[in-house]
Amino acid sequence: MLDLLIQNGMICDGSGTPAYKGDVGIRDGKVVAVGEVTSEARETIDAKGLTIAPGFIDPHTHYDAQLVWDGLAQPSLEHGITTIVPGNCSLSLAPLKPEHRDALGATFRKIEEMPKNAFDAGITWEWETFGEYLDAIKRGGLGINVAPLVGHSLLRLWVMGEEAASSRAATDAEIEQLQELLDECMRAGAIGMSGSWVDVDYKDRPVPARYADAKELDALCATLGKYAGVLQMVPEFFDSQLICARIDIMADLSRKHGITCTFSPMFDSNDSPNLVYITLDRVRQQVMAGAKVAPQMQVRPIDLSFELTQPTSTIITLPTWWQMTLMPMEEKVGKLKDPEYRKLLADEMDNFKAPLNLQYSFADGFIKRMGKEDPALMGRNVGELAAERGVRIGELMIDLSLENDFEISFGFSSVGHNNTAKIGELMHDPVVTIGAADGGAHVTNFSTYGDTGFMFSHYVRGHQSLSVEEAVQKLTHDVAKFWGLKDRGLLRPGYAADVIVFDPETFDRGPEVAVNDLPADGFRYIRHSIGMAHVIVNGVHSFSEQDGGYLEGRGGVIAERMAA
Repeated sequence: MLDLLIQNGMICDGSGTPAYKGDVGIRDGKVVAVGEVTSEARETIDAKGLTIAPGFIDPHTHYDAQLVWDGLAQPSLEHGITTIVPGNCSLSLAPLKPEHRDALGATFRKIEEMPKNAFDAGITWEWETFGEYLDAIKRGGLGINVAPLVGHSLLRLWVMGEEAASSRAATDAEIEQLQELLDECMRAGAIGMSGSWVDVDYKDRPVPARYADAKELDALCATLGKYAGVLQMVPEFFDSQLICARIDIMADLSRKHGITCTFSPMFDSNDSPNLVYITLDRVRQQVMAGAKVAPQMQVRPIDLSFELTQPTSTIITLPTWWQMTLMPMEEKVGKLKDPEYRKLLADEMDNFKAPLNLQYSFADGFIKRMGKEDPALMGRNVGELAAERGVRIGELMIDLSLENDFEISFGFSSVGHNNTAKIGELMHDPVVTIGAADGGAHVTNFSTYGDTGFMFSHYVRGHQSLSVEEAVQKLTHDVAKFWGLKDRGLLRPGYAADVIVFDPETFDRGPEVAVNDLPADGFRYIRHSIGMAHVIVNGVHSFSEQDGGYLEGRGGVIAERMAA
């Protein structure tokens, strides 16, 4: 007797071979039969007209905090994601001593743009060690598979303390302690370590990982090598010379220690159109020389948001605006009504220059969200409204915020990474992996989910850069093989029963919506999915479009399945 039988679908098994009609039988959390299956089952799903595929794997998320209060990592499941990798960009939530919680929280919120009230209300801090953190999210009830990285910055904080970790390289004795701590984290369930060469902390200093010298990084990669671990890094993705130098460093570490190295994001910019080609040429050279290194590329264009209640990366080059968003509300209101301060803000916005090769102007923004919608304002262009009122762009945003009790957001669509024809071409390249979706981060700035649906709507059906089979392979077997995740990414007997049933002719991301589902009634932007019929995680029917969405979950930490 099977636990679950999925019948009459087109089986796209993750290998890239042509899809074929058949069934999938599941028992005890495993796939036990693929093809023509005649056994009886306790539950049956009719997949006629739909495709059956392995669950998608997302290798770049920041769900570390959300998993504490939401073990389903919503809305990932409904986009076909059954395994996530949190802990990227040198940041995880463990190991962490109590005296460093405030500093780490402030840095995490700054880099990953988590609202402070939601973060503070949702994080219970029931842990110090990496293993205790994993135990905490397991107790909360995981409904998705988690393959976590440990952040290099966290290792340094633990061993060296905040001041030393944020100012100097480690001593030989400290390097030994860092190796011991990383070893402990790997034994507890980490699949690798993440670092960064670009991020800054809550004091605008380089994050602790950036103070590590070559000796320290080499020693930690030696420890990773004991576990065939993964090193994830954030390079200077806006500079071709720097990114090539970083690729060379990762390639040397990969060959020396037998580890997998991945970097994210690989970003396409109209300001530097040859950057991605230069990057890929260097990657190919190093792969041919025996390194296991690959870029992660997100599939969607960049959308941004901005509001006056909290700082976001949208205003990172506007220091006065940034500081204003951090002010207590009473002080902020007083400042925004002060003519001299208003002029300072308006002048600064008039001289705005978009950061990191993004292409946007505040005059091109639009009203994206209002607490109480006004049909005369929703969706209106900011530049046009400013002209109608006879004010400058900055003044308009201040006035609208005051008029609406700060329940208003301004949006910018497709401000970078928006050459979809070019990105489709790049995705077809075998050395390019799909990732950098940033799920769980930037939740009040833009929706970080919907990449899988966007991939099918734009690159399978639209530009026809990929076939259905190729797209599924990119999101399943290619990721599992590169990251060394055993028993995932294929529909084969003996593999974990992470299975999705979807319609490749309609699968897409829905419109971006603001929802109040964070702790402390905080809002975030999300996108629901279209055309994802069923999601099974470890044999458990976890999402059903026709039955109203999320059902139950049986996820877990899957580091023990890491290839040795």
